[in-house]
Amino acid sequence: QVQLVESGGGLVQAGGSLRLSCAASGNIFSIKDMGWYRQAPGKQRELVASITNGGSTNYADSVKGRFTISRDIAKKTVYLRMNGLKPEDTAVYYCNFQTYNRGYWGQGTQVTVSS
Repeated sequence: QVQLVESGGGLVQAGGSLRLSCAASGNIFSIKDMGWYRQAPGKQRELVASITNGGSTNYADSVKGRFTISRDIAKKTVYLRMNGLKPEDTAVYYCNFQTYNRGYWGQGTQVTVSS
């Protein structure tokens, strides 16, 4: 059974930084893409950043220049470094791994940015 376990969320003041991690366990193979999404109260889940198995990255306009996605393929882990956090970044952050057969989601980690 595949599980994605996230860590690193928490409460931070505006302008602060956090690093999220998401590690996969179980029999997951041929990971194509890894990504981070977020969902704020009353809003739809949105893509924050993604990285392909070739290393190409994609960011939401709202986080460009502040967030950095990276991964350790051997450890089946994806990271999201978040700098210059703003109150509007407050949300539950979910990691997502896409294989050639299906996608997997983490349970979510809360990020709260106070003003």
